[in-house]
Amino acid sequence: MNPLWTSSAIAEAVQGKASTDFEVGGVAFDSREIGPGDLFFALKGEQSDGHLYVDNIYAAGGTGVVVSQPVDGPHILVSDTTKALDHLAVASRARSDAKIIGVTGSVGKTGTKEALFAALNRASMGKSHRSVKSYNNHVGVPLSLSRMPAECQYGIFEMGMNHSGELAQLTRLVRPDVAIITAIAPAHIGHFSSVEAIADAKAEIFQGLTHEGTAIIPFDSPYYERLRKAALRYTKKVITFGFDEQADVRAVDVVPAPGGGSLVTASLRDDGRGDRSLCFTIAEPGKHWVSNALAILAAVRAVGGDLAAAGLALAELSGLDGRGKRHQIELKDGGQALLIDESYNANPVSMKATLGQLANEVCGGKKILLLGAMGELGDQAQAYHEGLADDIFASGAQTIILVGDEMIHTSAKLAEIVSEKLDHAPEISHVAGSSEALAEVAGKISDEDILLIKGSNYLGLAKVVSALVSGEY
Repeated sequence: MNPLWTSSAIAEAVQGKASTDFEVGGVAFDSREIGPGDLFFALKGEQSDGHLYVDNIYAAGGTGVVVSQPVDGPHILVSDTTKALDHLAVASRARSDAKIIGVTGSVGKTGTKEALFAALNRASMGKSHRSVKSYNNHVGVPLSLSRMPAECQYGIFEMGMNHSGELAQLTRLVRPDVAIITAIAPAHIGHFSSVEAIADAKAEIFQGLTHEGTAIIPFDSPYYERLRKAALRYTKKVITFGFDEQADVRAVDVVPAPGGGSLVTASLRDDGRGDRSLCFTIAEPGKHWVSNALAILAAVRAVGGDLAAAGLALAELSGLDGRGKRHQIELKDGGQALLIDESYNANPVSMKATLGQLANEVCGGKKILLLGAMGELGDQAQAYHEGLADDIFASGAQTIILVGDEMIHTSAKLAEIVSEKLDHAPEISHVAGSSEALAEVAGKISDEDILLIKGSNYLGLAKVVSALVSGEY
């Protein structure tokens, strides 16, 4: 196999000086991810300095390091390691003939990125590349680009932001041939003046489009016209997806699939190659996943990919950790329960979608909802947390455990609704953090129950998931 990078190519790309000749098969900036043959970027942050771990890198089998001060061992010496990572990303993009797809959105971007990778990788026989985990920020994106093999056919990159201007910088590194916006929601609204401002910030992804690139946007969004106008400043090719009959890629029919998920009939409007119709299964449940799948089909078609292979890949998807993965957990007092892990993040739109999905779940026991607060909502936090109450009740949860300070507003609204509307009220409790949440839910869950765990990542509800799945609680 060809090396990912040679020391001479790295030195040229990052404007540095190589201490010796070497080759690398991977790139990392987290010392815990280093494996044999990898290149390590010693980044300097506010609370850490990668130079302190250089000896550990060599001990773990790392081949070389990029540093801003000389070290003993194979290295590339540069003036600024963070800028050097950007330079290597630019060089990686420049040497690649792959079709590049950028994905952003307030919700659904990681799942869409993963599903799109599966769709394209299936047909390209392993010659597709994507950003791993949620490496979607100012260091994650260039790292993901730097890891892209020169010979791959497709590259899929997730791009995130919580301030205006961030996506503009990332998309100019990625230079996507296709840019997708999955959805617009009030995520990070605490950093913006309005949801319209969030839509404008997401639309920055179009600024990096290559010549004759394609923008893919949600037709059903209230911000469709705003996104479309933004896209047309950078490309003439705008493809829409959604459930409306005017969408270019639309869901004609959606019915529940055996065993969960959805059976979808989609129509793809003529793009010069004729109209297409595709019937396929999505393993993941929920209307939001149907929407994601439509965006995926639009992207696959835009890069000349295999739509049939994409349909097969969507049918084989499994949930991602923290984003819908399902676990059958063994209970200490006997029996099993289903745990739905949505612990990675939460905003008002994803909360509504997930609670709606819980309403459709059927179980032999009870439905338990462990719901954490939503972060970065600014002065609208109270209103958005109060707004969860109706969807919580509609979910059919009989036991509700609320986590985090801002859930006090949800708790109060739930109490108000109980007093006015319900004869048989659910059991509701409110705890401070993940440790208390684990203790609370461990005493509530029993055989054949369904437990949904969702909340913003800062609350650490993934620890609750891990403890319940491992049985260490």
